[in-house]
Amino acid sequence: RIGVIHPNHDHDIYDLQDIEENQKNDVYDEEEDDNFNHDCSNIDEDGYCDAVLEGKLLHHLTDEAMQEVEADCYWCLTNLLAGIQDHYTSDQPGVQRMVMRLEELVTRIDNDLSQHLSNMGIAFVQFAFKWMNCLLLREFSLTPCIERLWDTYLADDLPLDVFHVYVCAAFLCQFSYKLRTLSEFEDLFAFLQTMPTKSWSVVEIEILVSQAYVLSTLFQGSDAHLANTKLIR
Repeated sequence: RIGVIHPNHDHDIYDLQDIEENQKNDVYDEEEDDNFNHDCSNIDEDGYCDAVLEGKLLHHLTDEAMQEVEADCYWCLTNLLAGIQDHYTSDQPGVQRMVMRLEELVTRIDNDLSQHLSNMGIAFVQFAFKWMNCLLLREFSLTPCIERLWDTYLADDLPLDVFHVYVCAAFLCQFSYKLRTLSEFEDLFAFLQTMPTKSWSVVEIEILVSQAYVLSTLFQGSDAHLANTKLIR
């Protein structure tokens, strides 16, 4: 089971499997169901889901279901936030550190792409900051993609702020060829801001997670692999 939360809102906790179960049991009517699905698909400019902000996800849980998932949700929240405490403090040093690490990785595994971005005048922080800040919530649908991705974050042995960088590196490199064909700054920047993932499903997320795992086995704990990049401090 997975309790999904937004890192800035510890009161916005909900269990997607219980929501699905309630839907099967006709806990709410069809009109409410349509409104719920619409709100879950709407992500605002800051990366927040309308249904989360308005508390509708909690509304769809019965009191009995809330009691059953309370401990699980608390554990999920604690585990998710444990490694990203400095992401939401002054100057967000944790987010900046992850962006720098992402640039190091991409420079090593796909130097052509890294060099192309540099030649076009695009810095990693311009597009990857939101990937780190919102944990890719703005790039993928809440369910099933984010549900599947964050489930991996909760289950993986690597800290969230470590494995998430590998996921972002694998994500960016999946579009390497397309990005390198874009020769205008505006086109390249627009593509990076709205990555074509609307059609993604659990299948693509699982492939992404697998690629990230391979990268983690190659580079985690072995900074010497990155020693020839100019970004190592």
